[in-house]
Amino acid sequence: MSKKWFYVFVVVGLLALIVAPVAAQSKVQITWFVGLGTGSNAEQIEVQNRVVEEFNASQDEIELLINIASANEAADDLFTTLIAGGTPPDIVGPVGVGGSNRYSDLWADVQPLVDSTGYDLSVFDPSLVDLYRTDDGQLLGIPFAVFPSITYFNPALFDEAGLNYPPQEFDAPYIMPDGTEVPWNYETVAEIAKILTVDANGNDATMEGFDPANIVQFGMNFQWARMRLMWTDIQPEDWYDEAANTITIPDSWRTATSWIQDAVWTSYFIPNNTYDASEAFGSGNAFSSGKLAMAVTPLWYTCCLGNSVGNFEWDFGVVPRSLDGEYHVATDADTFRMLKDGANPEAAFTVLSYLLNEAVPSLAPVYGAFPARPEYQQDWIDTKDAQFNWGINWQVAVDSLAYNNPGNMHHESNTLNYGRTTDAVFAFQTKLFSDGGADLDVNAELDALQAELQAIVEEAGS
Repeated sequence: MSKKWFYVFVVVGLLALIVAPVAAQSKVQITWFVGLGTGSNAEQIEVQNRVVEEFNASQDEIELLINIASANEAADDLFTTLIAGGTPPDIVGPVGVGGSNRYSDLWADVQPLVDSTGYDLSVFDPSLVDLYRTDDGQLLGIPFAVFPSITYFNPALFDEAGLNYPPQEFDAPYIMPDGTEVPWNYETVAEIAKILTVDANGNDATMEGFDPANIVQFGMNFQWARMRLMWTDIQPEDWYDEAANTITIPDSWRTATSWIQDAVWTSYFIPNNTYDASEAFGSGNAFSSGKLAMAVTPLWYTCCLGNSVGNFEWDFGVVPRSLDGEYHVATDADTFRMLKDGANPEAAFTVLSYLLNEAVPSLAPVYGAFPARPEYQQDWIDTKDAQFNWGINWQVAVDSLAYNNPGNMHHESNTLNYGRTTDAVFAFQTKLFSDGGADLDVNAELDALQAELQAIVEEAGS
């Protein structure tokens, strides 16, 4: 070989050594933070890491990195440390509505990126998209996992009482034992729930000899619901004026609170805290005990009914109509959010789009998530059918999505000082369901709660 060609090969080789690292480093790095919601157990970590590998292998312009808060560290502390240190992640999730409220001023409006990329929002029911829209038109998220509220019911208890099951289609009436058709609303629920509430002597709550101190079966509850979810089930409302920084407990929620107080302490068809915590009623998981006829609760509650297999069979009905006579479905929802100060929003949106679509078959099962995208819902249903194999009407869940409440009426919609307002409402709930709840002056207590809440948001606003 001539010296000329030898030098050519040497120069080319050196250029290759120089260019290769530069090319490798030219990828845009996007960081995905996991921990503010689910995602930190071993099975989830394995799948999330695989999703990262598959995304990186699918293209050569973006390098996706993942930062998973370990189970023994405070994810909020780690996240705020990253923000304060000037190294924020680009994408956060999955995280629920309530879990994202603490950082509400950090989330990016993705509507401009939806518009510029032609991202197709029409695959979702519009009501699910509206959950993430703000009053000024920003879109702070795109649907991923959705858990609409359902009326879980125990058919055997209805059969024993000679009652028809809750309707499984929206707009269908409830059929009373005498054949009368009545609206499926909370008035009807109260009427049949009293029949389904039974004491140790076999008397139901409509009978003169009924003994409320020895109840062995209840008619209904709002399984594991916080007060705002119960209020929202009975009538969704927008209770916080962000511009004025004012909280108002609506009249409909006062009516709902009186309805609940009667149900617990006068009509006795909802268990109080003492009954609910008892071993006889599942130590806090009353519906799973098989001794509660109905539970209005979100779809994720299927997670906690594994012990029903071989014990009792349950099914789904639609939620009752709210006080205004319309259907309103309170939906828990998790998604991934982008940070508005990210350095590479277009690349981050590419990753976000992948997590919301191609990664759904991998991520949804380990998150226990019912996918918002219709094309992935049947896989979730098939998995649940294999677990609960007696023919549950899963279509109720699918149909419920069309009735989802918008973001300003969501049961976890944001307020200033969200954590403290949530704690204050829960303290009221505890008082209502505990001994002495029967004697509460509901309106006076709610006046005091409203004043407390107003002071909390004013303190934050100042």
